[in-house]
Order: sequence, then C-alpha cells, then structure tokens
Amino acid sequence: MPIQVLAPSVSAKIAAGEVIDRPASVVKELVENAIDAGASDVTIEFQDGGMRLIRVRDDGCGLSPEEAQLAFERHATSKITATEDLLRIATLGFRGEALPSITAVAEVSFLTRTASTEAGQHLLFRNQALAERGLRAAPVGTTVTVRDLFHDFPARRKFLRTPATETSQCTQVVSQYALGRPDIRFTLLADGKRLLQTPGSGGLREAAGAVLGAGIGKELLEVIAPAPSDPPGGEAGVAVRGMVSPPGLTRASRGAISLFINGRWVQNRPLTFAVQEAYQGLLMIGRHPIAVLYIDVASDLVDVNVHPRKLEVRFKNEGAVYAAVQRAVRRTLMGSTPDVELRRPGFLPSPSVYPSGSQQALAFQRELAAAPLPPTSMPSPNAPTAPARRMPILRVVGQVSNTYIIAEGPDGMYLVDQHAAHERVVFERIAERLTGQPWDSQGLLEPQLLEIPVEELPLLAEGRSMLHHYGFIIEPFGDRQILLRALPAGVREDELQRLMAEVAAGLREAERAKDRVATTVACHSAVRAGDPLGLDAMRALIGDLEACRAPQTCPHGRPTMMHLSSALLEREFGRRG
Repeated sequence: MPIQVLAPSVSAKIAAGEVIDRPASVVKELVENAIDAGASDVTIEFQDGGMRLIRVRDDGCGLSPEEAQLAFERHATSKITATEDLLRIATLGFRGEALPSITAVAEVSFLTRTASTEAGQHLLFRNQALAERGLRAAPVGTTVTVRDLFHDFPARRKFLRTPATETSQCTQVVSQYALGRPDIRFTLLADGKRLLQTPGSGGLREAAGAVLGAGIGKELLEVIAPAPSDPPGGEAGVAVRGMVSPPGLTRASRGAISLFINGRWVQNRPLTFAVQEAYQGLLMIGRHPIAVLYIDVASDLVDVNVHPRKLEVRFKNEGAVYAAVQRAVRRTLMGSTPDVELRRPGFLPSPSVYPSGSQQALAFQRELAAAPLPPTSMPSPNAPTAPARRMPILRVVGQVSNTYIIAEGPDGMYLVDQHAAHERVVFERIAERLTGQPWDSQGLLEPQLLEIPVEELPLLAEGRSMLHHYGFIIEPFGDRQILLRALPAGVREDELQRLMAEVAAGLREAERAKDRVATTVACHSAVRAGDPLGLDAMRALIGDLEACRAPQTCPHGRPTMMHLSSALLEREFGRRG
C-alpha cells in the first residue's frame, strides 16, 4: 500500500482515541473544563454507564458567542499561548483537545452563557460537523451533553465493560475531583439515581465523608505540618497537606490513595509507594491505607505534558517529592499514634514468610521448586483435574504464637500458617460446591445497614444475583447504603464493612469476579492468626489441607507452609559442615 495522507475523519478518530477511551474519559475532561471555568457547583449525569448519555452542567464563567464555536477547533485553548507556558501550567486543561475529540466519537450538544449576555449560545455537533446553532434560554455557565458515545466507532465500543463497571469508573473520576476540590459542590446522578453530593463547603473532612463515608471522614487524620527542625521540603519547592487514615482503617487495594499535584488528580506509582512506605510496620500484609494528599510543587518543577489524558506527571526532582510525601505521612502517623510498636524492615508481621534471602526462605523456595505451583483460580467443572504434588504425612507437634502449626514430617520440620491453610481448604470447598449448588447462607439476627463507597454501589447492584449464589443477601437502601440480611455460612460477622468492601473490589475484575469473591469468603471464614487451636483442631486442619488440589498456597498465592529440612537444621545447629 502506498503512503497516503489519512482523511480528516480518520485522523480525528485516531487523535480522539488517545484522549477518549471510555465514558470516564469524557467525564474527566468535562469536569476539568468546569473547574477551570471557576465553577462552584457542578452536576454530572449519565445513563447506561455513560454510553447513552453524559451531561455535565456547571455555573462557571461560560463562553461568549464568538468563543463557543472556536472551542471545538482542535488545539484552540485559552490556557496557554506560547511554548514557555508549558513550563508554568496552572490549569487542568491546556491542550485544546477535549471538545474536538469528543465530537469525533459522539453527538455533542453545547449550551453556554456568560454573565454579560442575555441568552445562551447553543451548538449541536453530529459526525464531527456543526449541525445546529442558535440562541436559547440558559443560566450563566455551561452544559455539555454527550450522546451515543462511540456509536460509529465499533472497534472502541466493543471493548467497553458492562454499564455497571463503566458507571463505577465514571463515579471514581467524579469522586476524585470531589476530594480534590472540596470547595466545589458536586452532584452525581446515574440513571436518575443520585449517587453522590458533596457540600462544597471547602472542608476536606466533609467532602471525604460524602465520598468515602461519614464514618471514614471522621477517622481520617489531618496531615501535620513540618516543624522548623524537620528536614525542609521547602528547599525543593514541595508542600504536602491533606488527610490520611490511622493504621486501623485500611482497604484491600491501593485505590483509596488519592494524589493531587497542584490540584490535578494524578496516578503516580512512586508517590503511592511513598505513602505506603510511611506505614511501614503499621499495617498487616495485604492491607492499604486511605489517603487524600495535596502536593503543591513549583510549576516549573513539574511537567504535566507527558500523558495524553494528563494522568501522569514528571518531576524535576522526584526524590525530593517522594521524601516530602513520606515524611509528611509518617510524621502524621507518629504524632497521632505514639504507642504504636514500630518494627524494623524485614520483621513486619508477615504470617508465613521469612525475611527475603534468608537460608530458611531459600530452603523453602527449593522445596517448592520441586513442582510448579498449581493455579489458584477456581477450576472449571469440565476441566480435568490437574495433578498436584501431595503433602507429606505430618505429625502435629503444637502451635507457636497462636498462628503457626508446628509439624514433623519425613524430612524435618514444617511450619504451617493456620490462616493461609484454612483459607485454601475453604476456597476449594466453595469451588467444588458451587459447580452444583449455591453456598449456604446464614441469616443475620438483625440486618446490618452498611455505608458503601459511591463507586462500588453499581458493582454490588449488578452482582446481586451472583453474590446470592455465594450466600450474600443484600438490598439497596438509600443513596449510599445497602442492607445486609445474610452472609455465606461460616463467615465471621465482626468485620462486615471490610468484608463488603473487599467483595465489591473483587467485582471490579469481571473476568475473575467469581474467584475474587470466593477468595474473600474463604478469607473471612478461616481461622485467624492469633486464634488458639487444640491438637484435634490442628490435626483436622492438616488433614483437610492434605486433601486439597493446591495445598502449597492460599488463594491469594501466599505459601501455606515452610519446610525446614533435617539437613538444614543440622547445618544451623553445627551438626553438619
């Protein structure tokens, strides 16, 4: 095929694909435009996860009739005028790509009015072209309505997820900006139902309460400003403020860590790690903190023009920003939890793993290397049973720290993590049972009313029938709550809020949702570290583990046991050279 210049309609769709890849991208771009316009009240509405309709209405400054149509020209912007301005970007938008990219993949209605005009300017775009233009009654501000997203772009539309998943993604975007701008009142409507409304009072705690839940908002710790004697973050032009959770308030994923660089919501792995590193020694393995952090950096020390959707930034001195974030969070935790026992790195409360690189860890790795680990996912009922290396016959000796079962085998000693082992046992029982019939339910004596993060409500609503198969009986209750009437048989009832948060997080991965829910049920049904077990109970657990398809790991992939061979013991005690 000879080289040729692409048709404008094709090149426009290619360019749009870099900016708009799903409904949440549209919501993000329009909300950012509203914020840049100085809005104090923003309403977001969508239907069918944003695929049928997205509408964003703000009370910002609006556009004049002369600027309204110009705004839809590619790279038309009021944010920058010269190359040097890219080094001092103070707005969320600046490229002038959002509106033309949206018109390339959807029908767009645009209504805007300034305070100095009596009527609003209305524009309608179809097939990337202006179809209608006229005057209409309108309040000051702008309303953008996007219909039939990707209607003539089937290659992109077929990769979208279910309406519930897309609703969750759109909700997450709005939630992030509601946390990032607590001075703006955000209202979110999905399919006619109000999912979120923030007060717009300017208080982060109030905004966090509206987004994350009132209980969580009350518990968050305000980041403590540095003392004069602390290493100055100011030398690098970095200031950190916001709120973080105390060590006892955690989530199962990193999704509750929200970072804002100069007011811009970003996803930055090193800074997320800096937040987690500040909790070193304070959290259980597999748990993650909640954080809403505003990181203010001199504009000439950060480059925001590195990602088509402006989700990433690059720092001139990333190490200084990382250190400032870590110090700020750690200082806050130590200032509010003075009695917390700190553990040195390498001695965190890991229930089944020795320090990496130790002789014990290497010996265990060699033991497991004798056979590849079987898959941890739930087997298909029609799939052949994969051969798994059986455990040796073990004689239970006792229990240490009410956490590890000590057992003797044919070649040395085994330490079995009782929680991880029981997780594996319950997980495989669920997998076997659910191929034929639902898991048993246990009704609650008193139904529990639980507040659910706003982005997770659509997932729970869509997954109700599947969750019922696992023994959960839930009902929607109000804008932000569910009524939990029954649990899977065997699940403990003492951490229901955390349980449902983990269930909802598992539903995000549609392809592995069944595995994730089964893993959560197994985790909350299993004996825990710290539970004392009698000899009979320990023997029964070891026997059940021996019968499992994949006894070496729990459903999360962690080892269930460690083998200290007789040869290793002899070397450690100096009986063998």
